[in-house]
Amino acid sequence: MSDFFSILTKAVRDGDHKQVVETLKKALQSGFSAIDLLEKGLVPGMRALGDSARDGTIYLPEILISIRAMNMGVEELKPLLAGVNISKRGTIVIGTAAGDIHDIGKNLVKLMLSSNGFEVVDLGVDVSADSFASAAQQHKAHIVAVSALLTTTITSFPTIVGALQKAGLKNKVRVMVGGAPVTRAYADQVGAEGFAEDCISAVDEAARLMAL
Repeated sequence: MSDFFSILTKAVRDGDHKQVVETLKKALQSGFSAIDLLEKGLVPGMRALGDSARDGTIYLPEILISIRAMNMGVEELKPLLAGVNISKRGTIVIGTAAGDIHDIGKNLVKLMLSSNGFEVVDLGVDVSADSFASAAQQHKAHIVAVSALLTTTITSFPTIVGALQKAGLKNKVRVMVGGAPVTRAYADQVGAEGFAEDCISAVDEAARLMAL
């Protein structure tokens, strides 16, 4: 079996975690490197998942199953990737806005971003503007991603933008916002460069922001 990459890509896309782990074991025994299996097999599977979600041919339950398959594959390779210099697409600090403790959407976005090659620093829920700015500075983040589920907590978005400006980071760090009550128009209004309506579009939006 030589076409391990395409088998892995399909298995991740289909959420077949058993096939993912089995194929990785066989590929490693055949002499394939862990980094190649990650970058040419697993990661393209997540990209295929994103394409299917955008086309409307896959929905949230299937997305979660595919993410699980991806994560199990990464866990299988992790011991072999220790010390390997894996190129990251960028560093993203993510968290839920101050006063908001809802984290399901944030966690999905985190999983999709990390599965697509981004380094993600999760600050958790109820994160203050100063904490976002401090973490962005500490981790040399390219993007600060903020989630809010309540109309009462999206009002903290301008404060976060202001905290980044005060820290001298606004020209270096892009802000991406999302959540049920958030719109592209509101993102523009509060000075956020990015807006994502779901975990799939968050990957595309992060890639766009990295190119700015």
